[in-house]
Amino acid sequence: MNNIVILPIIIPLIMGMILVIFKKNIQFQRWMSLIAIAAVGSTSIYLMTQIKEHGIQTLQLGGWQAPFGVSMVADMFAVLLLTTTSFVAFCCLIYAFGSIGKERESYYFYPMFLFLLTGINGSFLTGDIFNLFVCFEVMLISSYVLLSLGGTKIQLWESIKYVLVNIISSFLFLLAVAYLYAMTGTLNLAHLSVRIAEVGQDGLMTTVAILFLIVFSLKAALFLFFWLPGSYSAPPTAVAAVFAALLTKVGMYAIFRMFTLVFYHEPQVTHLIIGILGGLTMVLGAFGAIAYWDIKKILAYNVIVGVGLIMSGLAAFTSTAITGSIYYLIHDIIIKALIFLLGGTMIHLTGTSNLKDMSGLIRTHPYVGWMFFIAALSLAGIPPLSGFIGKVLITKGTFEASYFWLGGIGLLTSLLVLYSVMKIFMNGFWGETLLSEDMEKGTTKGLMFPMGCLLAATVVLGFGAEGIHEYVSMAAEGLLRPELYIEAVLGRNPMP
Repeated sequence: MNNIVILPIIIPLIMGMILVIFKKNIQFQRWMSLIAIAAVGSTSIYLMTQIKEHGIQTLQLGGWQAPFGVSMVADMFAVLLLTTTSFVAFCCLIYAFGSIGKERESYYFYPMFLFLLTGINGSFLTGDIFNLFVCFEVMLISSYVLLSLGGTKIQLWESIKYVLVNIISSFLFLLAVAYLYAMTGTLNLAHLSVRIAEVGQDGLMTTVAILFLIVFSLKAALFLFFWLPGSYSAPPTAVAAVFAALLTKVGMYAIFRMFTLVFYHEPQVTHLIIGILGGLTMVLGAFGAIAYWDIKKILAYNVIVGVGLIMSGLAAFTSTAITGSIYYLIHDIIIKALIFLLGGTMIHLTGTSNLKDMSGLIRTHPYVGWMFFIAALSLAGIPPLSGFIGKVLITKGTFEASYFWLGGIGLLTSLLVLYSVMKIFMNGFWGETLLSEDMEKGTTKGLMFPMGCLLAATVVLGFGAEGIHEYVSMAAEGLLRPELYIEAVLGRNPMP
């Protein structure tokens, strides 16, 4: 038992509740939010060292032994995502200081930001399927507020669509949980794994597994991504960057957890479906990315391509592919936040998101231009930047699993992703300068530092991939050996 496991959930929750009281004191809210996120990041790093030395860390709330009580579980996969989430949230919050506006700041922006992190961190750490639902809801309710905060027409329209989609997916989630409980008599993930291994994953159980896949696909934008381009284009840049970096990752995390720990007995059915959905997601996302001239839409469709690629690794279900997916997942969280912040900065300076109405920004803002260029190469997986290692391992893993078509789609869509982001770079930064610095609609003051931190992270992650290899390998081993998770949660107690 390790009581530290609960801190990444408790810290942002309590701080968010405190900040609700001090809604008019913006400076206090800014500093306390940063301190809370830094504390969560430090806790995550500490947990990482504990897991490396002593194995998976657990906490049984109230002293009730699993599966009767509520279990919190920190394995290496969850903690890697927790640490990356804290870093990206920290950078996006600093970016928000200079861009979000006083009005939004005084209307519960910081409490909602912390509640969003509470839901995300809880989703990563819970060892119980019903509490996963609860954490999803905490995250979604906060995201509803952040998406609509500001009250512009486009925000309200996209909020309605986003809320409706998530209400439907939440209903399906509850339905799937009810069926699973009726069939197994438990909601604890480790216990579910044991029960399903005992009775076998028959046709009915596989149907429930597919119902879970539909639910999490809606949240992860795996093929069911029709809601994403509009929803991620509507909010302010700092919020859109957090959404792009983190929200789909929670859905992907749930798919990885369920289909490596619980529903892993019929991979020729469930994982093949994941592979087909991943391939279609990459193709449709890439076509969407090259079709538009709107920066927000291009970047939003690139989020979708990343989802398909990461899911390809799970579909292949080999050690190499899973390792590649984890590498790429960490990279994708960082790079999506960075490229959304850079794209938002371009819009902030020019007052438009239409590439046809901007040109020559590199003459007045060379640092922004070259940062975008490096981020674009990293997003496309050009060596030695951070996207390269994960993409190579995923492709190798799909080939090892004889999913040559899936690996081929991944390579082909990488070229389309590179084309789409280079279209932004060539049209936005090169050519005749349309706006002098005096005519620009905004300034980069206060915006460069967080983008510089994210850029440094993607470069370090690429050049220093060997440094985190041990942690990523441990995370992949944990996913491929469910008995490690089960033993950590249930121990050697007689199974009820």
